[in-house]
Amino acid sequence: MSLRRRVYVVGPSSTGKTTLCDALAKRLGIEESRLIKEVARTVIKELGLSRRNIGLLDMQKAIMLGHLKREQECGEETYLSDRSAVDPIVYAMFTAANAQDAQARKETLLNLAEFQEALQRYRHSLFILLGTVREWVVDDGFRHVGDETKLLTIFRDVLGELGIRYREIGSEMRFLPERTAFLESLATGPH
Repeated sequence: MSLRRRVYVVGPSSTGKTTLCDALAKRLGIEESRLIKEVARTVIKELGLSRRNIGLLDMQKAIMLGHLKREQECGEETYLSDRSAVDPIVYAMFTAANAQDAQARKETLLNLAEFQEALQRYRHSLFILLGTVREWVVDDGFRHVGDETKLLTIFRDVLGELGIRYREIGSEMRFLPERTAFLESLATGPH
């Protein structure tokens, strides 16, 4: 079996995005060139930044553009991605000083031509939003660890506002084989 559409696995840190993507890629035999992962980590390291800089709008913009570049490298083929260009919008809003600042940050990133082009793709792709499983939240010194519940709420709001349909997997589905089978059924079945 193979992917029938582009798949984006999104959500707060430590929700199992990369683990789930790796498991599905292995199960379906997805080539490395069609698997997008760890773009944010790569961009942050390239810029010489760390999670202390998560509140910098320029960092979130760089992550967004890095992710969109990687998507572009995959071309029109289907691919599997552990995050999307929506994630930097969520983190920019999450780290805002107040509601007005959050709105301004969101608009800045939403109005990028590169994001607007991707948005059309996103509306026809499969988005899986992973919720927090409290026991999985691990501080490895790199990932953001904080109010995952608030981040999840912002993800829901932003995806809804952008007209991106998504399915959510939370703590009710904890086991990797179960999550992988569920994602496989959605990613390989009819739209």
